[in-house]
Amino acid sequence: MKPSPYPLERELEMRYYADDYPGIGGVLRTTPEDFVVDEIPIDFTGSGPYLICKVTRRSWEHQHAIHEISKRLGISRKRIGWAGTKDRNAVASHYISLYKIDAEAVDRVSLKDITIEPIGQHQFGLGLGDLKGNRFAITIRGCQEENLGFIPGISETVHHGIPNYFGLQRFGAQKPVTHTVGLSILKGGYKEAVDLYIGEAFPNESDEVKEARRAFVSTGDAREALHALPVRLGFERAMLDHLSKHQDDYEGALRTLPPKLLSMFVSAWQSYLFNAALSERFDRGLSLDEPEAGDTLIYTNGRSDRVTEKNLPIARHHLKRGRAVIAAFVPGSSSLQSPGPMEECMIRRSEEAGVDPSAFRDAAAFVGCAFDGASRAIALKTEIASEITGDAVILRFSLPPGQYATSVCREFMKGDPLTLV
Repeated sequence: MKPSPYPLERELEMRYYADDYPGIGGVLRTTPEDFVVDEIPIDFTGSGPYLICKVTRRSWEHQHAIHEISKRLGISRKRIGWAGTKDRNAVASHYISLYKIDAEAVDRVSLKDITIEPIGQHQFGLGLGDLKGNRFAITIRGCQEENLGFIPGISETVHHGIPNYFGLQRFGAQKPVTHTVGLSILKGGYKEAVDLYIGEAFPNESDEVKEARRAFVSTGDAREALHALPVRLGFERAMLDHLSKHQDDYEGALRTLPPKLLSMFVSAWQSYLFNAALSERFDRGLSLDEPEAGDTLIYTNGRSDRVTEKNLPIARHHLKRGRAVIAAFVPGSSSLQSPGPMEECMIRRSEEAGVDPSAFRDAAAFVGCAFDGASRAIALKTEIASEITGDAVILRFSLPPGQYATSVCREFMKGDPLTLV
């Protein structure tokens, strides 16, 4: 394991790489075509009230794309479902479900850099996780040519497993405050959540926008901030518009955001806890396939087992053979009866921040989404196909739902995290 030297990664608890190879450097997303992701869909039923459409978009943020599609169709966003969000600065194909919408209405929708192709019917609306995985073709440009010879070694590392961190974009690729907004919501600090979301500036924003954000936090003048912020900052403007009409109603301002975006704030805090527990595991000198008593093993057939001092040698054997992976349960509204070391770390971190299971239940009532918690493998493993052209490298690979392509690229590049966004 090699520690990351970058403050932003340490802040988000992405503190280790899986190997000691020098990175190849470079930059992602010189153009959107450098980051191509295709969703691998589930099997659809062929009939039912939901129209399934394949959406291909270029340089569109997910929530804004959904908003525009709903507006063009003249329907509520609640009638649109999707299996997973995709990167903004990319060419991304994914699937959406539309409740009781016919294909002819979709064919009439015209949006720049978005195509929507009806492909069939489904009995159910799509929800997060309703996909088999994603395929990626990613070009890293401007690499350090003297380090390109390490690509086979790094590819072997990824094959055996790298930290399955929640990637930078989970916390906001340009402005990584999603988890802190979620923490404020969990603590009932709605004003603080609004101030963070509206008031924290993007590093690459114009000075005028940065000043407008700072002025809002300083003065609380929603009307002035609404006048100063550009139209493209639609979510911030929606909150400011509400506050300009309903002074100090910060809870109501948050409710102007799409429910799924609100839920992402809270789940980002859970993601931060997982990253922290995984990094603390490495602090203890454990590798991704070195179990300790209290760990949960997930076998390839879906069966799970708890590691004890007695079965520790057998657990090591199964992990070395690739028959199982170590997983940790990310806490939420349910109290864990017998937490393992990683769960204990997450619970401790959350309690130190003033959050307990009841806070997740309160947030669930506010957002309208359950935060029960879920198990997550601590290792990401995949086969890499690589191609080198001058100082550019193309990586092709597939990942299951919930795993981050940028985590794979990070292991190869080992550079400033802002080169990944």
